[in-house]
Formats: sequence, structure tokens, C-alpha cells
Amino acid sequence: MALWQTDRFRDRIDAAEQLADALSSLRDKHPLILAIPRGGVPIGRVLADRLQGELDVVLVRKLGAPGHPEYAVGAIDENGRVQVSQEAELVGASEHYLQQEAAAQLATIHARRQLYSPHHAAIDPAGRTVVVVDDGLATGATMRAALQAARARKPSRLICAVPVAASASLAAIADIADDLVYLAAPAHFRAVSQFYLAFPPVDDEEVVRLLELKHPASAKAGSEAVQIGAEAGVVLSGDLDIPNNAVGLVIFAHGSGSSRKSPRNRQVAHALHAQGLATLLFDLLTDDEASDVALRFDIPKLTSRLDAALQWAMRHATTKALPIGLFGASTGAAGALVLAARYPTVVKAVVSRGGRPDLAGHGVLARVAAPTLLIVGGADKEVISLNRIALSTLTCHAEMVLVPNATHLFEEHGALEQVSALAAKWFRGRLA
Repeated sequence: MALWQTDRFRDRIDAAEQLADALSSLRDKHPLILAIPRGGVPIGRVLADRLQGELDVVLVRKLGAPGHPEYAVGAIDENGRVQVSQEAELVGASEHYLQQEAAAQLATIHARRQLYSPHHAAIDPAGRTVVVVDDGLATGATMRAALQAARARKPSRLICAVPVAASASLAAIADIADDLVYLAAPAHFRAVSQFYLAFPPVDDEEVVRLLELKHPASAKAGSEAVQIGAEAGVVLSGDLDIPNNAVGLVIFAHGSGSSRKSPRNRQVAHALHAQGLATLLFDLLTDDEASDVALRFDIPKLTSRLDAALQWAMRHATTKALPIGLFGASTGAAGALVLAARYPTVVKAVVSRGGRPDLAGHGVLARVAAPTLLIVGGADKEVISLNRIALSTLTCHAEMVLVPNATHLFEEHGALEQVSALAAKWFRGRLA
């Protein structure tokens, strides 16, 4: 729904600032902003900074009409999916022409990905609140392709956000996005540029510069890749992030089949950063071990690896003075609880997300001293039962919270945001 009407924006930054105000409710959700290059990237940079989110590009290209390349008769995304509008045949775009145009635009997409993200893959939107942005919608063909490309990666919520749009273009994408946020939809719409006093072209150099910027508000005192020695010959990779003036450290024990790159755990970690909590995400299993399903349920081994990470954090110069909490998911929750029972004066708080605390054992649960929060999906019936049994066994201060309608992986709309908020509040209250 339109939030206000405007004649023209001063420039893309002016439009982005006003759009950020309209999206201010996302500030605590660490959204992923996917900008459509090139004009959408200045918009996306402002939104990512204002909303404390991450910025990446979603690479789609419009298919131009024969002799009129600026007029879109379709679009293609990074995976080669092609959409063709009903107007294509009317303007003389034959099937052969569209094949050639699609091939040319896909080659441009691949070249841009290499240019824009030479050192990392595209950021995974799975399970996250995703905002796809551009500087305006004319036909809506490119935005539709971008939204479909993002939707295929299973975000928890998908939002289309633009300063200005043609009414017909909004109707063309309404079935894909969960929300449409725009500032104006003028009745007479010829081109996006007519609604900006200044609308300079954006080149690739500017896109790269904007993607590489780090906003001061999200700067960390430390962010580093670390190596943790476990048993003889085993070294585990980890990511340590320390916000300015950190008040505590949360060590993550991921679930079965996952790794330190889990998008769900990373979303929770970002919420903790906003509360002044440092995080250590590391691989409980090596790459070779991760393919062995049995090892994912080997609680003694997982606990041993988590113990190694705890000992590492207690020695590391930047974390040794911080109070420590443990966040466990799935089988990792059992390892976290075993460790909490083993080090009652060191582990100050535990949070379990969709965890299997029952795998820690009745005797271990009875010895846990750290305040423990069990977060379970309201639709995850079997795990609810197992957590209730564990809750009755714990003698420490313990609570169990059900996230309504959520399944085991909390992939439903808004579910992971609730998990993040609950965990951040629990740890902040006990580590700060």
C-alpha cells in the first residue's frame, strides 16, 4: 500500500531514506536487502544501513524489445529462468529473437556476479526476511523475475520495496511478494526517471563500492575466521564476531547435518550482535565426518568438540573475560546441556532451538545449573513431547516456549524472528 504521494524525489538517496522510514519495523530483524543492479543498489545500500541488514544483489536482466532495448518484453534470472510478457509478440519479438536475447543477458549476469562478488557466493536468503528493491517499477518484468528468483531460495518473508511504481506493475507482482511497500503510484507513468530531480546513471564501479561498504553502526570490534583444535589431528573452522562493547559470548552448537554456515543460526547470531553479544559459530564435524549420519547423533563426540570450543574461548584474548552462554539446535542442544552440567560455574545460560535435550540423558539434565530456555515449534509435535519431558527433569530455572504454527526448522513466516528475539532477550538478561 502506498504510504504517501510525491511529485518527485531529489535523488535516489532521498527516495531511499524515505523508503527506509516506511520499512522501519524491520530494523531488529536483520533483513537481507537484495538490490536490482544497477539503479537499485544505491537504494539498497541506504536500506541495509538504516535497517541494520545485509546487502547483496539479485541478478536479473530484462529482455529488450527488438530495436528498443529499454522496453522490457521479458526477463531472465541468474539461474536462466526466462519470463516473457504478453507484449513480446506484439512488438515483433520472435522465439528465435528471445532465445538470442536471453543468452546475451545471461552472459551479462554471469559477468556481473564475478565482478560484484568475486570472493564470495551470493548471500543465502533461506529462512530470512528478504527485501527486493529497485529505484522504481515501470513494466515490473525485472522485479517479477527478481522476486521469483528470491522466492525459489525459500525466504521466511519476501517484500518488494520501491519508491515509485506504475499501478499496472504492482498488480503484476502482487501474487509473488508477501508485502508491497511503495511511496507513490502516480496515475500518469512514463518512466522511472521522471520522478527524480537527479537521476544519474549508476556504473559498475559504483555498485562494487556500495556493496563493499560497511556501515559504522554495524561495525564490530572484531570479526575473524578462527581454527579450533579438537582431538589429535582434528581442527575445526569457526567464525568469531564481537560487537563493540560486548557483554557476553554465545557459542553455537549447530544441529545434525548443519554447519557454522547455517542461515538459521546466523540469523539468530545477528540478533545477538544487536544486543551486544559476541558469537562463535564453528563446525562440530569436519567435512568428511558431516556425511556420516551416525556421527550427527554421536552426543559424546559433539560434546567433546563443543568442549574444545569452550576451552578455546576461555583462553582467547578477546573472549576470555566474557561470560559464556550456549545456543544449541537439534542434536547440538544435547551437547550444550551436557557441557552446562559439566561446567556449572562457567556456562551462564543455555538456549535450545528445536533441540533434543532428551539425548543429554536424565542424570545430566538434573545437574544443569544454568538458566535454560527451550524453544520449540508449535507444530513440531514429537519434539514438543521430548522437550516437555526434559523440562520436568531440569532442576535449574528453565522455561519452554512454543512458537505458534512453526515446524522443526522454523521456516514459517516470522518464526525465526521470534526465535531470535527470544534468544537475544534470554542471553542479554543473563550474560550482561
